[in-house]
Amino acid sequence: MAVVIATYADEPAIAFTVVILGGLVQILFGVFRLGSYITLVPMTIVSGFMSGIGCIIILLQIGPILGHPIPEGGTVGAMLALPEILRAVHWDAALVGALTLAIVIFMPTRLTVILPAPLVALVAGTLLVWFLLPGVPVLGDIPIGLPEIRLPTLRWEILPDVASAAMVLALLGSIDTLLTSLIADNVTRTHHDSNRELIGQGIGNTLAGLFGAIPGAGATMRTVINIRTGGATPISGMAHALLLLAIVLGLGPLAGRIPHAVLAGILIKVGIDIIDWNFLRRVRTAPRPTVVLMGMTLLLTVFVDLIVAVAAGTIAASLLFVKR
Repeated sequence: MAVVIATYADEPAIAFTVVILGGLVQILFGVFRLGSYITLVPMTIVSGFMSGIGCIIILLQIGPILGHPIPEGGTVGAMLALPEILRAVHWDAALVGALTLAIVIFMPTRLTVILPAPLVALVAGTLLVWFLLPGVPVLGDIPIGLPEIRLPTLRWEILPDVASAAMVLALLGSIDTLLTSLIADNVTRTHHDSNRELIGQGIGNTLAGLFGAIPGAGATMRTVINIRTGGATPISGMAHALLLLAIVLGLGPLAGRIPHAVLAGILIKVGIDIIDWNFLRRVRTAPRPTVVLMGMTLLLTVFVDLIVAVAAGTIAASLLFVKR
């Protein structure tokens, strides 16, 4: 999308027309029932994918929980920045982050049924910083207000470029979303409808383009956070959307007081929970090809890219299947 915006910097309406077309393509993917092919991804690859995402979350949140911004350069940048982060710990932020982690890890189960531990940690950590530790970094200013509607614009001479860009966005968004759905299936022991997911997301992206927004896709980390904190039905997604709308319409100043260390503590616990510990405990007894596939997917997820990891893992698993 950055490339699309850069290409049509003088005509942003065309860039967002690409988003609209990409959404329409996703709807067609769902109508023609192309989403079901994602179920062919082996569970070994899903395991590596999940564990890799858990590692990414933990690595990226070490900086914020110790009072530093997330380093640039992804997971590699975060690892390279670790010595500097550890040499200059912001102790107030570390205290808040440690308190948050303690709440989400040790809060009794009988209480979490009534109040989710991450919500308790969020409120407690924010109040602590607000009244006692004002020097801890917080989210800061959040823009408020609604965007204007941008009607689609298109010219015949650029139609091939616009269509190809829309197809790429649709493919990437669809793959990302359906992989996220597989992860959600694995965590909740349920089964999603891939084609319905594509139609729903296509409608969302089409409307997003009308408001000058970039396209969205399934967010694996936020989805797992949602599930781990008790979200089990579409109502949780609706509540998420309504809360974001409330922030945009006026609650931004309140949300801006949330400390980075509090969010980091919550996310580190989520990262720990995402890792497939059941598989890792069976590594010594599991078949060697399965372990290699899982490890390859995990490393590619952490150090290269989520899509590349799943693609490479699935191809390798297919070749192994043919060999067998």
